[in-house]
Amino acid sequence: MRWAMNRLALAITSMVALAFLVPLAVATRQIAHDRAVSDARQQATSLVTVLGVDADPTLLTNAVASTTAGSEGRLAVHLPDVGDIGVSHTSEAQLTIAAQDRRSALAPVAGGIVYLQPTVLTDGRTVIVEVFVPDAELTRGVWTAWFVLGGLAIVLVAGSILFADRLGSRVVRATRELSGSARKLGAGELNTRVEPDGPRELRDAAKAFNTMADDLSNLLERERELAADLSHRLRTPLTALRLDAEAMPPGPIGERMRQACDLLDEELEAIIKGARLGVAARGKEQTDLVEVLADRLAFWSVLAEDQERPWQVVGGDEPVMLPIPRSELIGVVDAMLGNVFSHTPERVAFRVSVSPAGLLVDDAGPGIPDPARAVQRGVSGAGSTGLGLDIVRRAAEQSGGEMVIARSPLGGARVGIYLQSPAVAPVRPRRSRRTAS
Repeated sequence: MRWAMNRLALAITSMVALAFLVPLAVATRQIAHDRAVSDARQQATSLVTVLGVDADPTLLTNAVASTTAGSEGRLAVHLPDVGDIGVSHTSEAQLTIAAQDRRSALAPVAGGIVYLQPTVLTDGRTVIVEVFVPDAELTRGVWTAWFVLGGLAIVLVAGSILFADRLGSRVVRATRELSGSARKLGAGELNTRVEPDGPRELRDAAKAFNTMADDLSNLLERERELAADLSHRLRTPLTALRLDAEAMPPGPIGERMRQACDLLDEELEAIIKGARLGVAARGKEQTDLVEVLADRLAFWSVLAEDQERPWQVVGGDEPVMLPIPRSELIGVVDAMLGNVFSHTPERVAFRVSVSPAGLLVDDAGPGIPDPARAVQRGVSGAGSTGLGLDIVRRAAEQSGGEMVIARSPLGGARVGIYLQSPAVAPVRPRRSRRTAS
């Protein structure tokens, strides 16, 4: 936009400058020509005055020498029967025509022009006064005037381009700030605002953007509050469930129920705290994927033992920080692990691989025949709504990676998140655990 405005200013100013400078240049040349001819006419007239007083050759010789043109060898007097006084530059034919017409005339000669002024003496003889005007005199001062006009044109064009560039930079700066803020808002920086600047239309757009950002932040805040309230309302049935679990006699089933109640209470507490953080704080929150995975495997391992599922964890030697709130990352891990327990028979093995390259969950089940359909809400089939895998997909996009659904090396399905290129080197097993089959 800035370059376009500069080119437009250059084109317009150049056309305006040419429209004025070309006529001025022609007029300047004509003025110099007329000035030189007028000077020649004055000097010829002064000689005609002398001729009217006395046509003595000696007197005329002194009069010619006393003039500027005569001293420079550019003035001559043609007397009949006497000869030429001074230096002549014209031809006999031009003199004959001037004598016959008996009126002043300009005639071209080599190196310039001559001004011929005929006059009639008292005795009836026709005398012609000749003044030679060289080309240098005809164009004296023209080049200087053209140089000044050209410099003025350059200054005007440069000034207009500079003004257009300053104006364009202001518009471009305001536009870039607005577009950059829009990208930041889309990336999750909900506290991004724009300082209105530039033309009125851009200022109005900036104000509208700020209003939209405020409304979006308020909407998300209300949604977070609603999530926190709903999670808090689940405390009542959880309390009743806990009382029933406490009333169960000692044994494996009662212990698992009490453990599940404790884990569920912790998750509800994490959801409530995370929702109450606010949009701005949550946008800067980062969570260790390895830590969350270890916590969730402590829950799912109980169910795996109950279903006699062999399972294995690969990797996890170093933290993997993701720009996702802890409560949301817990939902992602639960969705990936729950997909195994929901869609594979008991005793089917699964493997979890975690590294800076991403998180993969492989199973030895029947697999996913239609990966594209599996992430569609409400139409994934196999008795599923597709919400779990959709949560995984959105988390992958939020982390700057991509979701993968493919055939597992174990023969079943592979569901995961690639945070880096999938061509990275395989991770080394950190720990593994298998239940008795």
